[in-house]
Amino acid sequence: MENKNVLIALLLMLAVWTGYTMFFVKPTTVVPPADEQTLSEKQEVIPTMKGETIKPTKTANVPVVVKQVDEKEQDFVVETEDYRAVFTNVGARLKSFELKKYRETIKKDSPLVALIGNNGDVSTFATTGQADISLPVDYVYTTSVPTEGLVLRDGDERVLRFTAILDNGVVVEKNYTFKGTGYDLNLGILVYNQSEATLQGSLDFLLMQPWFEGRDDSRYSFVGPAVYDNGDLNTYKVKKLEEQPIRHGSSAVWTAFEDKYFLTAAVPLDSSNHSFVLQKNADSISNIIESGPLKLEPKQSLSLEYLLYAGPRDLDILEGINHSLDKAIDFGFFDMLARPLLTVLKFCYNNVIKNYGVAIILLTGFIKLLFWPLTHKSYKSMRDMQKLQPEMQRLREKYKNDKERMNREIMELYRNNRVNPMGGCLPMFAQIPVFFALYKVLLGSIALRHEPFIFWIQDLSAKDPYYITPIIMGVTMFIQQKMSPTTMDSQQAKIMLFMPVIFTFMFLNFPSGLVIYWLVNNVLTITQQWFINRAPGNLTQAA
Repeated sequence: MENKNVLIALLLMLAVWTGYTMFFVKPTTVVPPADEQTLSEKQEVIPTMKGETIKPTKTANVPVVVKQVDEKEQDFVVETEDYRAVFTNVGARLKSFELKKYRETIKKDSPLVALIGNNGDVSTFATTGQADISLPVDYVYTTSVPTEGLVLRDGDERVLRFTAILDNGVVVEKNYTFKGTGYDLNLGILVYNQSEATLQGSLDFLLMQPWFEGRDDSRYSFVGPAVYDNGDLNTYKVKKLEEQPIRHGSSAVWTAFEDKYFLTAAVPLDSSNHSFVLQKNADSISNIIESGPLKLEPKQSLSLEYLLYAGPRDLDILEGINHSLDKAIDFGFFDMLARPLLTVLKFCYNNVIKNYGVAIILLTGFIKLLFWPLTHKSYKSMRDMQKLQPEMQRLREKYKNDKERMNREIMELYRNNRVNPMGGCLPMFAQIPVFFALYKVLLGSIALRHEPFIFWIQDLSAKDPYYITPIIMGVTMFIQQKMSPTTMDSQQAKIMLFMPVIFTFMFLNFPSGLVIYWLVNNVLTITQQWFINRAPGNLTQAA
């Protein structure tokens, strides 16, 4: 146990490896399909569930509508304080969605972030139906909204209504309800049976995202579809969907498409029979919400309600919307530590100084102060072990042929000098969960996206363009290592000198906000070690 620094190094390297496997390699939870049918086969037959039909929430009072004549495609713009959306009457779908407060790069003239692009190749919020509610995905709806669209300000609320009439007398209305602020909207789908016959069928709501090769090439963040089911966040690599569709039952709460900073999600609000299906198409990903079997008596109506979200993966915003959407932000194993750390980081930014770089420095100082007693004890214990090294070497030589006696004598030496052989290891090991939690916060928090610090660092979520901070971080790590007491032999010490070099190369492409945290932590550790080395009487004399 005398080579404490070797043990510490091994533990830290094990922790780094464990953290890599837990946080970088995203596990894929496979939920097998309910049966062996493909989606196209499933659409041919609607299963009947005994006594489990959705009861109508509205009865009649649906206006008689004239069957659509004009099938010309039209676009309708909806503009709020936070986004600009373009809907089309073909399928009553969303074909473009731009976030007005987020740009692609830090340049002022950079294009706005578009969660759904303007090329029109893939649109979302489509609706299809089966059996008696056989609604084509590209059906051309009618609407009374003016072609110039809707403009909403803070406090406003408006509705965009699309209507489709099928040949058998089924009327389908899609009502989008918008607010002047926020990234959430509501969709109500009203189905009315104008005929004299009882009709049965189902409706599918499609959340779609364009997909191209290489979109998920980031090793530090997840990009792809997700489902929150029974308290667990299930994320799926697109390669898994290429093998077979993934199905979740009615215990699932929402489905979404995630990338590092943004989220598009759909939450069914009033159906107990819904199910989710995720599938890969030629150039897109489909998150399908199936309604389950629906039954419509003559002159009867029913409605399906959905909460839709398209915006930033911001913890505060998602918590405010509720429906467990905040669970889309997964900080991994140390989530319970990461969320309070993010709260403290935002508090520093909002109440101390409007600079996230300075906020990171303040948070690092707070964490260092919190662990100061443990770190102090750890370094003092290592120095005491270093002081005992000559005596331990003498005992090893003296009892080299009697291992049991040697161990007893060394333990007696520890007791006589009040040295805990684990004292240098355990306090440092206790800090590892906090490090990984903060690592996850700084690696993927949208709060740091395009946020400047000082001088050349104008985006804390991107790497240092000149690699200045990683190099300084490596230098401070080398100084810290040279100042730390060691019980290693010269060969082991030379090997450990490579650690700052390895960490410097690792951090070259890390977000600069994370590098700043590690750099400041090193500087504070050097300062603490300097005080420990200068303090008189903190070395235990060997017996």
